[in-house]
Amino acid sequence: MTDQHDPDRAFFGRRKGKGLRQGQAERIADTLPALRLPEGPIPDLKALFPIPVEAVRLEIGFGGGEHLLARMRESPQIGFIGVEPFINGMAKFLAVIEQEGLRNIRLWDGDAALLLPQLPAGSIDAADLLYPDPWPKRRQRKRRFVSERTLSLLARVLRPGGRFRFASDIDDYVGWTLARLAASPDFDWTDESADDWRQPYPGWVRTRYEAKAVKAGRVPSYLTAHRRAS
Repeated sequence: MTDQHDPDRAFFGRRKGKGLRQGQAERIADTLPALRLPEGPIPDLKALFPIPVEAVRLEIGFGGGEHLLARMRESPQIGFIGVEPFINGMAKFLAVIEQEGLRNIRLWDGDAALLLPQLPAGSIDAADLLYPDPWPKRRQRKRRFVSERTLSLLARVLRPGGRFRFASDIDDYVGWTLARLAASPDFDWTDESADDWRQPYPGWVRTRYEAKAVKAGRVPSYLTAHRRAS
C-alpha cells in the first residue's frame, strides 16, 4: 500500500521504527497482502472473511495488538478489521496470528479515514479507538483522528445502536472527544456517572502503552457512545 493519507485530516503518524528482521519483512511482503482489505468500495464486508462471521468490529490503531488479539480469541464468530499504519506493530501482530492460526481478521495498513468511506453503510457492529496519538500541541490538533468529519464517517459505517469506544490518558484529548460527541447529530454519549468512564471496559485487556501511562501517573478515561437509530 502507498503512503496515501486523507489531506483533510493531515495524517502524519510514523510508518516505520526499527528495521524489520527477515521473518518480519517476509510477513509484511507475503502475509499482509492476503489479509489486506481491497482498495475501493466494498459491497459485502462479511464475505471477505475466510470463515462465516456473525458481525464485524473495527479497531483503529491497534498498536501492539494486545487488545485486538484478546477480542479475536474470545469471539471467533466475530470478524475483526484491524487498522495499524505502523509497520513494526503490524509485523508483530502478523507473527501472532500466524502462530495461533487466527482467521477472523482483515487488515488495513493505511489511514483509517481513507478506509471508512470504502466500507458499506451500517456494516460495522462496534468500533474502538484506543489510545490514539494525542498530538498535544495546539498547532498539531488538526492531526487528531477524532473530528467532526471522522465521527460522521464512523457513524455511516456503524449499524444503528452500534458502539463506539474511545480510551485515552490525555485529559485534553478526552475533553476534545467529548465535545465533538456532544455536538454530533449521530452519537449519544452513554456514560452517566464519573465511574462509568473511569472504570475500564468489561473484560478490558491492559496494553503496554496503558501500563506505561499509569506508571507515569496519568489516569485513563474510557468513553462509550452509541450510534443513534435515526
